[in-house]
Amino acid sequence: MLPGSLWHPPPVRGGPPSPRGEKLGFCCQSFSDQAVGTDPPAERTGQRQRLSTEEATRWADSFDVLLSHKYGLAAFRAFLKTEFSEENLEFWLACEDFKKTRSAAKLASKAQRIFEEFIDVQAPREVNIDFQTRELTRRNVQEPSLSCFDQAQGKVHSLMEKDSYPRFLRSKIYTDLLSQTQRRLS
Repeated sequence: MLPGSLWHPPPVRGGPPSPRGEKLGFCCQSFSDQAVGTDPPAERTGQRQRLSTEEATRWADSFDVLLSHKYGLAAFRAFLKTEFSEENLEFWLACEDFKKTRSAAKLASKAQRIFEEFIDVQAPREVNIDFQTRELTRRNVQEPSLSCFDQAQGKVHSLMEKDSYPRFLRSKIYTDLLSQTQRRLS
């Protein structure tokens, strides 16, 4: 399993996590309450920064804005889990991590791991891509490069953007999160 697929939002503090708390609490806790992703300037000054309504609202501007925000990514992941389709996001994140690989020795093993986990027929977390893309990716992995997953990653990104993202914006997870950030302002 890839490191990016191991992180899950921490439960809300103060008792056993409720299903709702697990989905929303990670976004509305202060940064300094987070197990990961502490904001260094806030940590140094002792300030506690929280997700603002403006930030959460910006996620509706575009899918890429959502993916670029750590709490947006976490909320989208929680939503995909409810739809049993988090493998799409995990694959996309694995590809993003793969593109940062600088060691030629690690490139081949990482490419093989990603292929076996997400692309191969009957992979444990198989993503839904067409036969041609699967075969092109299979050939690309034989001689891996930083771009060997680009077509498959693009197809999965497009699928999430056109299918999952609009449902996320209408979901209870997102609407509750917006309500929660707005209630803090009142």
